[in-house]
Amino acid sequence: MTDTLRPPHSPIAPPVTPPKALTRSIGVVGGTLLTLSCLTPASSLFVIVPGLFGDLGTGTALTIVIAAVLCVAVAFCYSELGTLIPSAGGEYAMVGTLIGRLAGWIVFILSLIVVMIVPPIIALGTGEYLEPIMHIDGQLAGAGVMLLATVMGLLDLRANAWITGIFLVLEVIAAGVVAVLGFSHSSRPASTLIHPVVEATGGAPGSPVTAALTGGAIVAGLAVALFVLQGFSTAVYLSEEMENPRRNVSRTVLWTLGIGAVVVIVPTIAITLGAPDMQTLTEGNLSAMVKAWSNSAVGTFVSLCIALAIINAGIVMVIQNSRVLYASARDRAWPRPVNKAFSTLSGRFGSPWVATLAVGVPGAALCYAPLDTLTNVTGVAVAGMYLLVAIAALASRRGGHKSRPAWRMPLWPAIPAVLVLVMARILYVQEIKDLAITGAIVAVACLYWLLYLRPRQDTRWVITVPEDQLGLEDEPVTRAAV
Repeated sequence: MTDTLRPPHSPIAPPVTPPKALTRSIGVVGGTLLTLSCLTPASSLFVIVPGLFGDLGTGTALTIVIAAVLCVAVAFCYSELGTLIPSAGGEYAMVGTLIGRLAGWIVFILSLIVVMIVPPIIALGTGEYLEPIMHIDGQLAGAGVMLLATVMGLLDLRANAWITGIFLVLEVIAAGVVAVLGFSHSSRPASTLIHPVVEATGGAPGSPVTAALTGGAIVAGLAVALFVLQGFSTAVYLSEEMENPRRNVSRTVLWTLGIGAVVVIVPTIAITLGAPDMQTLTEGNLSAMVKAWSNSAVGTFVSLCIALAIINAGIVMVIQNSRVLYASARDRAWPRPVNKAFSTLSGRFGSPWVATLAVGVPGAALCYAPLDTLTNVTGVAVAGMYLLVAIAALASRRGGHKSRPAWRMPLWPAIPAVLVLVMARILYVQEIKDLAITGAIVAVACLYWLLYLRPRQDTRWVITVPEDQLGLEDEPVTRAAV
């Protein structure tokens, strides 16, 4: 692959010989199906939320609601930056273009943490929900799901949009059934949602003692709660494969967040009210609760729907995440042979097949890592990524970017400024171990930047945005209403 020559002091330099472009084949419906599937609302509900019940008790729903409000601000930032800098590179292209290539590199590493860890986290829930029909080791089941998702990710994107759409319907049905059953078996008042309690130590078996949930615990739980709703940014990664990206990216981001938040929050409230006691809620065994509320047949149906939702999530995440590696190779982030491999597209399906394998196969191996560590480190990475995206949003209306056509958020710059403060606070209260793991990965990446990328800044890590995306289209621009 011919190296790119970069004009001095310019963060954007289209390659002299551009690589084969991704095919524009999806609109708002297909993009929303893929993005909703990547947000994996039901998978997050059934795999990640049960762990939150153990830490936050009846405050789990409140914490997720607060996270959803924060995600609206994040979605505004993504919508504006994603239409201003539409690139398969997603966050790193936006941040790198607006506030510098080193910042873009750090965001890329944080997104790479998410890219590699989130799919196995979701996949690890498969074994539990296949239990009604077969007994299979959870780690083995997770690795199998990752390998299946990798094979599916090699196929045509349009075909995958419809496949994942079918799975998404089953996913939403399962969440709806759980919500109906939970509300119909309510055992505690709704006031417990806004005056939350958690199980305290010292209670006798079967008679747990409760204590009020503190504000500090809610703030600490926001990192994982943000992770529960994370995924609406997939629309930004797919911007190079969307028709009319200036119009469709923002619509897809906002619609996805709204629908996904409802699918997660409503059943979470129902589970909180319907759990027979605090011990059952804290244990978070949703399969057992569903069977207790109904019968074994309904429990089996819901469990199988959840298993399909997890497989669906794995497929879409592998699709999204392979595009991140594809874009990084196009922007010369790696030595020449690696760039050539990751930017190789399938002649038949147009998918970045080497990048797809590079995401899916290590993901299968990560299914054998501790789940709690994977979840918490990902929460830290997501919060850090949102922090840098918010900083980039503060810089989105200066210089030439000020007049470039794009979707513009309301209440700028107040929204990104508040978001920066909130994300910094969330990071401050996280566990030292999780911050240390994430920080160590970022530190190694910065050394790579210092020793390899920076000395080759004319030919390496040259952030590209396809020419037809730089405001050259004669396309109407959508502005948000205040």
